[in-house]
Amino acid sequence: MPLPVLALALAAFAVGTTEFVIMGLLPAVATDLGVGLPDAGLLVTGYALGVAFGAPPVAALAARVQPHRSLAALMLVFIAGNLVCAVAPDYRTLMAGRIIASLTHGAFFGVGSAVAAGLVAADRRAAAIALMFSGLTLANVLGVPAGAWIGAHAGWRVTFWIVCALGLVALVGVWALVPRHVATAAPGASAGWGILARPRFLAALLLTATGFGGMFAALTYVAPLLHDIAGFSTARVNATLVVFGLGTTVGNVVGGWLSDRWPVRSMFAILLALAVVEATLSLAALLPAAVAAASFLWGLAAFATAPGLQARVLDEAPDAPALASTLNIGAFNLGNAGGAWLGGRALAADVPLVQLPLLAAALALVAVAVLAWITLDTRIARHRTTTP
Repeated sequence: MPLPVLALALAAFAVGTTEFVIMGLLPAVATDLGVGLPDAGLLVTGYALGVAFGAPPVAALAARVQPHRSLAALMLVFIAGNLVCAVAPDYRTLMAGRIIASLTHGAFFGVGSAVAAGLVAADRRAAAIALMFSGLTLANVLGVPAGAWIGAHAGWRVTFWIVCALGLVALVGVWALVPRHVATAAPGASAGWGILARPRFLAALLLTATGFGGMFAALTYVAPLLHDIAGFSTARVNATLVVFGLGTTVGNVVGGWLSDRWPVRSMFAILLALAVVEATLSLAALLPAAVAAASFLWGLAAFATAPGLQARVLDEAPDAPALASTLNIGAFNLGNAGGAWLGGRALAADVPLVQLPLLAAALALVAVAVLAWITLDTRIARHRTTTP
């Protein structure tokens, strides 16, 4: 893989840490700022909505300059948002900082994915995207548990200061290593926003939102789930987050490899496996000895979907890859927001914490149905074009 893809993975690590670390800090933030757990959970929803709705306009601005300049500018805004979080005196300011940081997320991964795919041969696109997304998975392995541990011992604000430092390191890497000129679209590509008129492209976005984002119905509240149901200490919760993160790292690599070889069959298998694992989490939470294995498999199955989902939207919009990638990042986070919101509403309706993984499993099955429709429609379209 080209060295610039590693630079993108480094930046993805910083962005992924700030996205996911809040879940490990949720109990401390709720206590410190005097808000309930469902309201604290909205910090996940607010970030995800900022990504979903901020991605298209920010990406449109980013498209006007060279990729290395736009990626560097996005990292500067990301750092500013985390500075606001670090000094936030109240809940509203913290939410504002989260939203500022989130506005760069979709455009960064959209432009970055297109750059990564443009640096390799067509049969290596999913693997290149997977390598960039490995920054997200490593954020789960290292950034989130470390951030939660730091938050527990030095205060959650220190975690955000460290994220700012990570952002600065990533900024230097992107500026130094990303090529000044890289092709991110096919010659003559001019589809632009017209891709939104394609039913299968819209279905691919829905597939992303439900297939990946659905897990946030349970993942947002994983810290209180492990505390209250499994009876874990803070140290054991952090250790479990590390195990989950290891699963995401393995899943990301496996998902990229499978997607390059069997893009459709592997996605069906991964989504079904994700539904099964999430359904068993409700039982595993009652059996502390099984939590580690279930957490690893959950992370593996969930992040194995990511490379294939990103590659699928590129297949549906090869004439507008940067925009397609950005919109798909928005779909990832719209799903994250929807999952977190559904989980919060379920808790507000007195649904037990232990049943939230069942909600996540149901959303994975919705994704299977969406993928089935895409596959059927694709086959029908090919049959029409080959029939005299």
